[in-house]
Amino acid sequence: MSYFLFLSIFLGIPLLIISGLTWLDFRKGRWLPDTLMAVPFWIVLLGHVCVAVVYTTPWDNYLVATGVWYYEPRLVAGITLGWVPIEEYTFFVLQTLWVGLLLRWLAVRIPYDPGLPASGGRYRWIPTLSLGALWFLALLLLAWGWDPGTYLGLILAWVIPPVMLQFAFGGDILWRSRRLVTVVLVIAVLYLSVSDSLTIGSGTWTIDPGQSLNIFLGGVLPLEEFLFFVMTNVLIVLGVTLVLSKDNLERFARLRKSLTRRPSPEAFRERGKGNGTFLEVVNLSKSYQEGDTNHSILKEACVEIAQCEFVAILKERQW
Repeated sequence: MSYFLFLSIFLGIPLLIISGLTWLDFRKGRWLPDTLMAVPFWIVLLGHVCVAVVYTTPWDNYLVATGVWYYEPRLVAGITLGWVPIEEYTFFVLQTLWVGLLLRWLAVRIPYDPGLPASGGRYRWIPTLSLGALWFLALLLLAWGWDPGTYLGLILAWVIPPVMLQFAFGGDILWRSRRLVTVVLVIAVLYLSVSDSLTIGSGTWTIDPGQSLNIFLGGVLPLEEFLFFVMTNVLIVLGVTLVLSKDNLERFARLRKSLTRRPSPEAFRERGKGNGTFLEVVNLSKSYQEGDTNHSILKEACVEIAQCEFVAILKERQW
């Protein structure tokens, strides 16, 4: 089976079907939930297509250049960008479009939680730290130089950092849409895994046995390929969900404000008063040690410094 035939059958046809279903939703006035309408859906989808191509291209070229996977020259068009055939870039685009439209179609039908969890921190930092530990182990695996772990290590080292960022920024937001996220991931991962199994069986592309664990699901699909479909779909689904969420906009606005906040003139004035009082305290301390200053006077000056700093902080934060 040629690579383009694979794309036409296993991604082209599903993409046409989900596009038609989405068009029917538009015709019938079935819109996304209000909480997932922060940014126009089409802008989010096309943005993720661009990110998918840009982020995956260097990594995939490295895999082909180092022989981690290779394709049958007779089954591709013969047009390559770098080391990768044009069909592979087409796959990045079609996968992102199909998964994104599938998410949009299901989001109209799957209920979501009305509010964020009360203890949102654990939904952000527990997965982030867990993924960080896994990423560190992947780097150790690559540094160790164990050839059978090469493909596995390269997948994890490449894909975990952006997923960590997604959870760190909005793990609690994603929890709100957990039913939607889970259903889309299960459908996308299982479908693409089965499709990939059929294509590997026909010889369109091959995973280097020397750089793979040689653990096969269903006797055909390498474990690393299944992991690839899990993680790439996680990137798409979590990314689209986060950008669509209105909670994301509010959190991003707060983050930007905290990073770009400048002290107000009132805060500068308060700190100036405090600095002046500090110099006075230094002089009073010397006098106190020499026995020329009363302890209560020194104590009052210290309290004034603390008050000036406290007021300056309040004015900075506009409380």
